[in-house]
Amino acid sequence: MSLQKVAVITGGGRGIGAATALLFAKEGYAVCINYKSDGESANKLAQSITVEGGKCITVQADVSCENDVIRMFSTVDRELGTLSVLVNNAGILKKQSRLEDMTAERINAVLVNNVTSYFLCCREAVKRMSTRHDGLGGVIVNVSSGAARSGSPNEYIDYAASKGAIDTLTKGLSLEVAAEGIRVNCVRPGLIYTDMHADGGEPERVERLKSIIPLQRGGEPFEVAEAIYWLASEKSSFSTGNYLDLSGGL
Repeated sequence: MSLQKVAVITGGGRGIGAATALLFAKEGYAVCINYKSDGESANKLAQSITVEGGKCITVQADVSCENDVIRMFSTVDRELGTLSVLVNNAGILKKQSRLEDMTAERINAVLVNNVTSYFLCCREAVKRMSTRHDGLGGVIVNVSSGAARSGSPNEYIDYAASKGAIDTLTKGLSLEVAAEGIRVNCVRPGLIYTDMHADGGEPERVERLKSIIPLQRGGEPFEVAEAIYWLASEKSSFSTGNYLDLSGGL
């Protein structure tokens, strides 16, 4: 099997995930682009990577579903080789709402998709990376959100709470596997130009709020991807259990 480094990027078909997949491929990684439903975007991205000489596969999987996660990582083992990096990025956002109007169905959907998925993917990554299991080590980068710090009142406290859980997962897991060759870090993007704001019911949310950002603009997906790549690289080799805020000063 090739010694080429391998990266799994969940929710890799659009936005921050897509920018991250492109960057890792450019830097020589074999990339697995995971997607849940938008196969067209994921496959188009994979095609652009392979046209440029990169190695890339797409895997449809609902990463909140245990069997799908197991299948996805087994596919990577078989088709790409030894896992080097996991970027946990997949997640959902519901329409803006006050807490008093949220249903249990909505809250549970957000928590399962945004939290359980990260736990399951981390579990499978650790099984492959840990020196405790004869692995070669590796890096996990979790994509949290500035919402974990702000709480997103009047918009989506449920989403913010799910990202707060990811911050805690990052710290706890980093300490659990630090002596096993695995580093675990987290990026917390702020207002970034992605399609996720449309999922929340306000496609132009960044434009509405950019005046409160000290840098006076929203962020771009490629700027978050660069931070993710840095955390995955040897340039951050002494960093684990840390959070990198990408919020333009907020």
